[in-house]
Amino acid sequence: MSPLRASRLSVIGAGVMAEAMIAGVIERKLIEASAIVASHPRAERRAFLKEKYGIEVTAGNAEAAQRGDIVVLGIKPQVMPRVLAEMRPSLAPEKLVISIIAGARTDALRKGLDHAALVRVMPNTPAQIGMGMNIWYATDEATEAHRAQARALLGALGRELQVEDERFVAMATAVSGTGPTYVFLVMEALIDSAVHLGFPRHLAHDLVLETIKGSVEFAERSGKHPAQLRDMVTSPGGTSAAALHELERGRLRTVLADAVWAAYQRTMSLSDSLSAGKDPEPMAPRQGS
Repeated sequence: MSPLRASRLSVIGAGVMAEAMIAGVIERKLIEASAIVASHPRAERRAFLKEKYGIEVTAGNAEAAQRGDIVVLGIKPQVMPRVLAEMRPSLAPEKLVISIIAGARTDALRKGLDHAALVRVMPNTPAQIGMGMNIWYATDEATEAHRAQARALLGALGRELQVEDERFVAMATAVSGTGPTYVFLVMEALIDSAVHLGFPRHLAHDLVLETIKGSVEFAERSGKHPAQLRDMVTSPGGTSAAALHELERGRLRTVLADAVWAAYQRTMSLSDSLSAGKDPEPMAPRQGS
C-alpha cells in the first residue's frame, strides 16, 4: 500500500520544480489530482495549473497549507519570511512539511513555521522529466510514516537519497543541484567547437548530445571509475591524449572545483541570511569583474 494513499498534498508556490512534483505524483497515480491544491500569486499561473493537471488552486498560502496533510514549500528564498508567517497558524503538528527552498536550513523553517516535522530536499533540473537526483534530510520529529511519504513523493522526481547530516544537502546543492549547469555549459562549448570545425549546428547538437548520453550509459553499465574509462579511450600519442593535454593545461579540474566551491559558498550565504531572518544578500561582484 502506498504511503501516500488517502493523503492530500498542498504546494505553496507552484513554480517549475513544484510543478514537476505535481506532474510526477499524478502520472504515477500516487495522489489523485482532486486531492492536490496549489497556491501561486499570479492568476494566469493558477489557471494554467488547474487546466493542465485538474488540481485545485488558490491565491492564499494559508488556505493551501491548511488543506494538505503534506505541504511542499516551493517559494523563492526572498519571500520566505512573509510566506512562513502566513502559513504558521495553518500547520497542525502531525503535518509533514517538505521544503525545496534553496539554502533554507531546517532551523530557519522551524523558527518561521513553529513546526518540527520537516524535510529539506535538494532536487535538480532533470526532476522535470522524472530523472532527478534528490538529496533529502529529515528532522528528528519526522516520523517513519513521514519519511515513507517523503520517499514516495521524491521518488516521483527520479532517484532519492536520504542523508543523516543536513550539511550534505548544502553540499549537494553545489554538486547535483547546480550540476546540470556545468553539464549544459560543457555541451554548449562542445557544440560550438563542432560548428567551428565545420559541422552544421543541428548536426553538432545531435552529435554532442548522443555522445554525452552514450558516455553516461556506458559508465553506468561498466561500473568502472571515470579515470579507468578515460584510460581505456586514451591511446599513447593519439587524439584523446592530445585533447586531454590541452584540458589539463587549461586547468579544467581546477575550474570545476572552483565552480563547485563558489556554489557551495553561495548556498551557505543564503542559509546564514535566512536563518538570521534577513533578506538574502545579492552576490558580491568578483574582483576584476
